[in-house]
Amino acid sequence: MNMTRRGFLATGAALGALWMTGQLTGCATAAPRANTVAAGVTRVDLGAVKVTMLNDGFFARPLDANFVRNAALAEVQAALAAAGLPTDRVEVPFNPLVVDVGGQRVLFDAGNGQFGAATAGKLLDNMAKAGIAPESITAVVISHFHGDHINGLRDKAGQLVFANARIHVPEPEWNWWMDDARMAAAPEAMKGAFNATRRVFGPLADAVVKFAPGAEVVPGVRSLPAHGHTPGHTVFTVEGGTRRLMFWADTSNVAALFVRNPDWAVMFDMDAEAARQTRRKLSEMVVNENLLLAGYHLPGAGIGTLVRRGNGYDFIPLSD
Repeated sequence: MNMTRRGFLATGAALGALWMTGQLTGCATAAPRANTVAAGVTRVDLGAVKVTMLNDGFFARPLDANFVRNAALAEVQAALAAAGLPTDRVEVPFNPLVVDVGGQRVLFDAGNGQFGAATAGKLLDNMAKAGIAPESITAVVISHFHGDHINGLRDKAGQLVFANARIHVPEPEWNWWMDDARMAAAPEAMKGAFNATRRVFGPLADAVVKFAPGAEVVPGVRSLPAHGHTPGHTVFTVEGGTRRLMFWADTSNVAALFVRNPDWAVMFDMDAEAARQTRRKLSEMVVNENLLLAGYHLPGAGIGTLVRRGNGYDFIPLSD
């Protein structure tokens, strides 16, 4: 069958659109390779952008019916078994990352520091393995104010760990957690979280840079609103390298549960329905725009690609 010039151009445009969104098999930009520097340290070279994933350890908890709010325990156990994981407990990793972009060295989330479980608080050790001195960090960008993301900013003596860094926080997250009236009215179980924000940020109130989600945080790093997990939970895209990267922080928890079943709600999401909508929206963005994906609780080194799988998605970690 002969093809007219108009038809040829239309076909070419359609194929180009598919290639740009990564939907044409074999034509999407190949995923970069991961370079395992040491246990807990993985580097990904994106040309002008350098990414270093730094594990901060993990915490483990017994699996019970409360962990997933809107799925039966038997369904949750079946999902874990299908992924080859234990069905009596869950392990949740912590994966901050450092990105060298636009002349800045940016740390996304600061880990547990000296305040987490015995199996956590490994960030500084792994930074040393990576040859990254704490004083070389020029910006710390915080996704939200849960303790495993902010406690590493100060040690138990109250000293700043990243002394040369400007600290950037989402303004709606700051406004929610630093509200004294809200803290006074909070249930006792939440008092510790409110106290942690004041321990970390209180002495910095005049120095913290508050940004509106949607704004560019530093050159090459743009924020996106991703509320639900917390009232001001925010994610970030990194541009300027050979592949755009999204750091989606706590958009998902255990990947075998909440990436594969994005409508399931983890017990840590403060607004489960908003978190579900955010998870769906960002997952589609990652797939359609062929982004690399890094996440604070994703498995392996915490960086890879996302593909559709049934009614959900699969996270595929980068390999060496």
